Amino acid sequence: MPRELILDPSTLDLNRVIADSEAIRRANPHRGHMEHLTAVVYMDTTAHIIAGYKDVRPDEFWANGHFPNYPLFPGVIQCEAAAQLLCFYAMTNNVSPGNLLGLGGLDQARFRRPVKPGDRLVIIGKGIRVDRRQTIFDAQGFVRNEPVFECQVMGVPIGGLDSLKG
Repeated sequence: MPRELILDPSTLDLNRVIADSEAIRRANPHRGHMEHLTAVVYMDTTAHIIAGYKDVRPDEFWANGHFPNYPLFPGVIQCEAAAQLLCFYAMTNNVSPGNLLGLGGLDQARFRRPVKPGDRLVIIGKGIRVDRRQTIFDAQGFVRNEPVFECQVMGVPIGGLDSLKG
């Protein structure tokens, strides 16, 4: 059974972009094929809630092989998109100063419906623990306001942030 909604996705204004791909790049080091966050549309730093989306494109690296003639956006990349949303939150709110937030773990991942090229995957995260040593967010994904995945994402600080600026 799906968890209680963090935030009703139908209440989000997806046209009210607070961080576009350039702003995301300033916070997150992901580039090229590993950029899986298109925009951030909501952030509440008091409740530790963030929402964004990924526009799933037919020209992405996985589309021809997962699966031929029936492309499905891989669940592991849906979780990566959620992790990138968490990373954006942590980096823009100085959660672990001087550190990049890396994926430390995934728990309770469930996939409910297929996500296909042309879909807009809306991701909503809520911080359960937001700390400089470990950050845990519940994440939920939606397409057309229908739940498609959920997971819990753990972020941990990793050094080397200075080497990424450059």
